[in-house]
Amino acid sequence: MAPELVAAAEEAADIAGRFIMPFFRSGLVVDGKADASPVTEADRGAEIKLREFLAARFPEHGIWGEEFGADRADAEWVWLLDPIDGTRAFITGRPLFTTLISLMHRGRPVLGIIDQPATRERWVGVAGQRTRFSGPFGGVVGARPCAALAEAELGCTAPDIFAAEQLAGFERLRGACKRATWGGDAYGYGLVALGSLDVVCEGTLKPWDWAALQPVVAGAGGCLTDWAGRELGFESGGDVVALGNPALLPEVVSLLA
Repeated sequence: MAPELVAAAEEAADIAGRFIMPFFRSGLVVDGKADASPVTEADRGAEIKLREFLAARFPEHGIWGEEFGADRADAEWVWLLDPIDGTRAFITGRPLFTTLISLMHRGRPVLGIIDQPATRERWVGVAGQRTRFSGPFGGVVGARPCAALAEAELGCTAPDIFAAEQLAGFERLRGACKRATWGGDAYGYGLVALGSLDVVCEGTLKPWDWAALQPVVAGAGGCLTDWAGRELGFESGGDVVALGNPALLPEVVSLLA
């Protein structure tokens, strides 16, 4: 991975954070999108800033953002942007939202950043490299070698993230794990990379939701796949599972099937 790509991704995260933070706990107006999910001026404005920065730096690259759609999504290199992942956390004043910035090469994620500007925590994942983490509260990169699901800490944003036909599989997985913790959105995948959670399972995610997560989790020794254990790409659906210990994947896939 060219160093200038990683540097640009981190600079983009800085730009987004500087724009977003003045809106945090500010009583901003919340709008509803067609799918009933919330969106704010902070989401839209941050994505505009990111798109302008990346388009100027890499005019030959494509850009695909949650708020303003795709521009040259068929390019060899495509940036995926989710300026505020966890808008519900953001609008309710909880510092569990993140900015997600990822770079896809020929449809596969090769660079991902999970950035939490309120707590100043950042995960940087690059394909084939160890994930980097920085933050004021401690934490060392390295997925926990959880040997059995019966000892596993499971994370999930909320049960309503699943389609109705997915709930039975998720409940089987939940029942096999030691404990379930709700909330967190993309922040939970960062916790897998730090060994605080062992499993995160979610459904109906879009590419900009999961693309940044894969390099971060993989670079910590874990894996991020779809519910059938397959590699994620543009053609994937939105069902994802992250594991700190990839050896548990066959059992998890069986439970979710």
